[in-house]
Amino acid sequence: MWKTILTIATILIIGLIMFNIFSNKTDEKETQRIDISVEEFKEIKTETPGIIIDVRTKGEYEEGHLVEADHQYDLMNGDFAAQLDSLNKDETYYLYCRSGNRSGQAARMMKQNGFEKVYNVGGFQDLANAGFETK
Repeated sequence: MWKTILTIATILIIGLIMFNIFSNKTDEKETQRIDISVEEFKEIKTETPGIIIDVRTKGEYEEGHLVEADHQYDLMNGDFAAQLDSLNKDETYYLYCRSGNRSGQAARMMKQNGFEKVYNVGGFQDLANAGFETK
């Protein structure tokens, strides 16, 4: 009798441990890291092309931006939030600003609105210094 109870208890404990291990691995896969380095951006962009959005002000954008930038939506004046409904949630998005702060906020806003493939690639000057073409 005790052997049976001990065997059942052991199986239950092992089952709970396995469940915990596998559920944590699933969570890690589903939780994509948003903030990536400039070097990571270079690598990921070649494998997974996407839409590049500058979330700085129009004035900052006009002073210089990435040639590859597809859009300029100012996070601070509401342009960015207003565009979310018009963006395809299945696309991959790369966001940048002056330092990486606003683009991080914008990336997190997109994630909260159901976008899955969103990356904050940091600041404009860091991207320019890394060799991305600017104008």
